[in-house]
Amino acid sequence: MSIRLLETLSVVLATVFLFAGCEKSIMSDESEVSSGLDPVNAPTPTGFAAEAFDATGGLEAWTATKRMRLDCVVTSYEPDGSFYLTEQRCDVQPWSNAIDISGCEPNNEFTWRFSNGQFTVLQGAGQIDQFPADLESACFARAILAIATAPFHFLESPDLFNRQDAAVRKQGQWYYPIHKIGDVSGKIVFYQNRETRLIDMIRIPCPGMNTALAVRGYDYGRIKKEGPLVPARIEIFTMNVAGILQKRLVKIDCHNIGQVE
Repeated sequence: MSIRLLETLSVVLATVFLFAGCEKSIMSDESEVSSGLDPVNAPTPTGFAAEAFDATGGLEAWTATKRMRLDCVVTSYEPDGSFYLTEQRCDVQPWSNAIDISGCEPNNEFTWRFSNGQFTVLQGAGQIDQFPADLESACFARAILAIATAPFHFLESPDLFNRQDAAVRKQGQWYYPIHKIGDVSGKIVFYQNRETRLIDMIRIPCPGMNTALAVRGYDYGRIKKEGPLVPARIEIFTMNVAGILQKRLVKIDCHNIGQVE
């Protein structure tokens, strides 16, 4: 049996058993983060920002989406080739730039919040022992929030960013890099797909790691009939200073994506 098929079967089985044992535990805190942009009076995006919103369903679709929920199976990889499966729930508030991630591990239920650049442990431990040692929880949460709500980075202050004219090739795709103006070190880089205009790859610095992270989104689907498009699969890699993807740390498969009214 192939490794790919084994991994697929493992994800299916994990979905069944983890849900059975953890369904009550992965209900995250329902309280909303108060700060953030006002969807009613949101500025109208232009240029590459408008393209990024249009590629994910348009600003109107996002305006009607206050909160989304993603039920996911997370596969974490070790250097020896082994992997660990766990079920997690992500509650995303795009207009508040916030995400709650909750789940349960052996003898440990947890809920994390990443909001406006700050990581908070709301319940349980702040780190999963079975995760790769070089993946911090704060960076993990930031990466998921960033790729799920990528267009929002440019909505409030589009003049702070500049899109490179020449496309670069990454993982077989062509991208326009988008940098913060004046950020010569390239701390965060958004990669806009030349064909789809999706921001489906982001380079994210992680202070506690020796290298940056690269987060990629795949298999975009709507959270409801007229809602925005979000990635159903997310992968996180290490990325070196040359912008080359290296080790895959986690894969996140979201089997249930919906809007919380």
